[in-house]
Amino acid sequence: MFLSSLSPALQFELSAAQVTHQSRRDLLERTCQTYTRKRRVLTPDDLKHLIVDDRHGLLYCYVPKVACTNWKRVLMVLTGDGKYRDPLKIPANEAHIPSNLRTLSEYSTSEINHRLRNYLKFAFVREPFERLVSAYRNKFTRKYNTAFHKRYGTKIVKRHRPDPSDEALEHGDDVSFEEFVYYLVDPHTQREEPFNEHWERVHSLCHPCIIHYDVVGKYETLDEDARYILQLAGVSDRVHFPSSSKSTRTTDDMTAQFFHKINPFYQKKLYNLYKMDFLLFNYSLPTYLNFR
Repeated sequence: MFLSSLSPALQFELSAAQVTHQSRRDLLERTCQTYTRKRRVLTPDDLKHLIVDDRHGLLYCYVPKVACTNWKRVLMVLTGDGKYRDPLKIPANEAHIPSNLRTLSEYSTSEINHRLRNYLKFAFVREPFERLVSAYRNKFTRKYNTAFHKRYGTKIVKRHRPDPSDEALEHGDDVSFEEFVYYLVDPHTQREEPFNEHWERVHSLCHPCIIHYDVVGKYETLDEDARYILQLAGVSDRVHFPSSSKSTRTTDDMTAQFFHKINPFYQKKLYNLYKMDFLLFNYSLPTYLNFR
């Protein structure tokens, strides 16, 4: 991008953003070098979260509960041949239909390598426990999420609730946050199957120690990071990133309330489970934890 062709205000905004993102990349690289011993080869399964926009040379690793619905909408506008103009007019459920966007796992090895080398690669991250509470609230406390209640709730109740009622065993729609935490830290859970993408760690979804992202945006600075990416991609005149509605958002204070009831022993276990996301993306140990 040629900064000289832009207005002074925009030049300043972009150069300030460049400094921020360079320091995020530097920290990520140092942390990767410290904690990853051996580089492994990516499999097609590892690439299912990388959405491809061939027209604009973009690769976006989507992370559930980190504005991924809006990013998918933006990419549908960019790849939709004029079918969509306004991201917010795309229904949320349509944004999550797999066939509406291509993922990197659908390409041949040489095509994958070409895109990893040449495309603008970006991902968005969020404070790990805030994201976790957001996932819990969305999947376990909303009445309409019956598929999650059946698939995960019934299993959690059966394993982690002493003397559950027949109704709870059948519906799984009243899982407490405490029971959800027990389920996550139970070694049996991950031996049985991978975590669901809504609570899987970002480093396991996006592989930032193997894939070198050009930009790691943060949920906490969503609007400015999104603007920066769209400007880097040269598409800021075509699409705007929708501003998020903050009314139902999971906040730090809310997260602290959820953790208030969790025994320090389990807080520590849970922190260890998500520790790499805290370290890689420069999130400090939350002050509300009691195992310090």
